[in-house]
Amino acid sequence: MEKALERFIGQPTRIRGASRTDSGTHAKGQVVDFTTETNHPLKKFAPAMNYYLPRDINVLEAHWVGEYFNSRACALSRTYQYTILNRPAPSPLRRHNHLWIRQDLDIGKMAEAAQYLVGVHDFRALATGHPKDRSAVREVLRWEVERTQDTIIIECEANGFLKQQIRKANAILTEIGRGKYPVEKVKEALDGVADGIPLLPAHGLCLISVRYSGSIKLGHENTGTE
Repeated sequence: MEKALERFIGQPTRIRGASRTDSGTHAKGQVVDFTTETNHPLKKFAPAMNYYLPRDINVLEAHWVGEYFNSRACALSRTYQYTILNRPAPSPLRRHNHLWIRQDLDIGKMAEAAQYLVGVHDFRALATGHPKDRSAVREVLRWEVERTQDTIIIECEANGFLKQQIRKANAILTEIGRGKYPVEKVKEALDGVADGIPLLPAHGLCLISVRYSGSIKLGHENTGTE
């Protein structure tokens, strides 16, 4: 995106993202911000960026924001979905954004276990390599498991997530769904007993949205400084 911006506005520009995702993770609702002195009208940013960007990245819209807006620091929460194709046969059309699990999963137990993740917890045991001098405490607002036909969607929202935290936690939930672990395994993992738990592949994970305070207004071209 920085290369595309430089080609469009003619000067090097650093961007700041609302949520840092693991390599291979998708995003439908990523938010980035940057400072520029360009005279290009706002309405040209999205089409111009998409002209210079590769096909797997697309800008949906652009807004002026206040000078103190920080897409990462001002975010109240981030919502992610992990999508599982749960049926005997794989899908060639969904192989890039669904994890295929052949064995039927018990989503009732998965949903029950997911509730142990809700609230304020220290998630260090689920975040391999998290720096010891940095807090691993995060507040999870919800962690839900639902099935629609052959698709299981695990959706979670929190004020922030640690690296690999979601993929590790959802790995526990899927193992519970297989019957390998009891529901209480999530609580044990949060207490530090998380050895031997696999890491789900990144391609099933997607950043859905980033939520901001109602006092933060994404502006329009005629607002000047907003």
